[in-house]
Amino acid sequence: MTEATIERIRLFLIESPIKMARLQGVGNVKGTVKRVLIELTASDGVIGWGEAAPWEVFTGTPEAAFSALDIYLRPIVLGKPVRRIRALMAELDRTLVGHAEAKVGIEMALLDIVGKSSGLSVADLLGGRVRDTIPLSFSIADPDFAADLERMRKMVPDGNVIYKVKTGVKPHREDLDHLEAIRKEFGDKVDLRVDYNQALAPFGAIKILRDVEEFAPTFIEQPVPRKYLDVMAQLTAALETPVLADESCFDRRDMMEVVRREAADAVSIKLMKAGGLFEAQAIMAIADIAGLPGYGGTLWEGGIGLAAGTQLIAATPGISLGCEFYMPHHVLTEDVLEERVANRAGHVVVPDGPGLGIRVSEASVRANARVLAEA
Repeated sequence: MTEATIERIRLFLIESPIKMARLQGVGNVKGTVKRVLIELTASDGVIGWGEAAPWEVFTGTPEAAFSALDIYLRPIVLGKPVRRIRALMAELDRTLVGHAEAKVGIEMALLDIVGKSSGLSVADLLGGRVRDTIPLSFSIADPDFAADLERMRKMVPDGNVIYKVKTGVKPHREDLDHLEAIRKEFGDKVDLRVDYNQALAPFGAIKILRDVEEFAPTFIEQPVPRKYLDVMAQLTAALETPVLADESCFDRRDMMEVVRREAADAVSIKLMKAGGLFEAQAIMAIADIAGLPGYGGTLWEGGIGLAAGTQLIAATPGISLGCEFYMPHHVLTEDVLEERVANRAGHVVVPDGPGLGIRVSEASVRANARVLAEA
């Protein structure tokens, strides 16, 4: 039997309106978000979808990811066997440095094809499920805190109890007032977390974070810039609250350094940082050895990328701190899926169909596409 190969690639640079502005510490988002969708068609007619969602202040630009896919990676991918995913990913790394988002988009589309061809979900291909639902974390990042508080009043009774407050953007006193308002209204009913997105300078950070500890957060995420790993280690040792590394940990080498320096108590696993689902599992394997749990982070993915993220977490025991896959339901005005990945009682429900377990709406893709390239 002839082995199926990649016969066609279509790329869509998507720009989607969002319902609310987001204050994120290192960079703010307003109006729209951009990402690249990747459609691969195999020689046997099976189609797989992937998504590349960079953020310009975090990893790069969607336009650069589009160019990387269209100019540099397309010639490598066309004609390759769909089932030899690890071999192709290694070749992509040899061909182009960086551009992790572009590469993971290719990988998730290949896994989608292989899953559909075999009748298995991507979680099955990654080793099988250890969970069917994932606790959902919603980020409190609207410039209008009152609007976020009103959202919480509607979401908490429905079972949404995890909230991550973006701190370090507004004055410290204002951050404390917001944390106090949440605790005063919801008490211990909510799992409260804070994320500085690298916003604090090392000098004086410990005093600020000790103020924050008064509100009993589950973790404090990336308080200082990535380059200050020694400071992360000092804060991890000094604070009662666990410190979670995000920007300090992109790949396996970073994870080894975090473990070696004892620079965090937990780690944010993001597909767009890792550059692959297999790579994300490898990062988490190192964290597992050191006893560091994982958290399912995100940039600005839509339904395709977040479906891949749910499949990863479903098959990776150590990613046990929930996920922040709230974009399609709560922020995007329109996603590109025929049916959004289900949320139920404060949890994301892992799709159980073959591949990514989703159906992409061609009409929605074309309606939101700003640039299209196909061959």
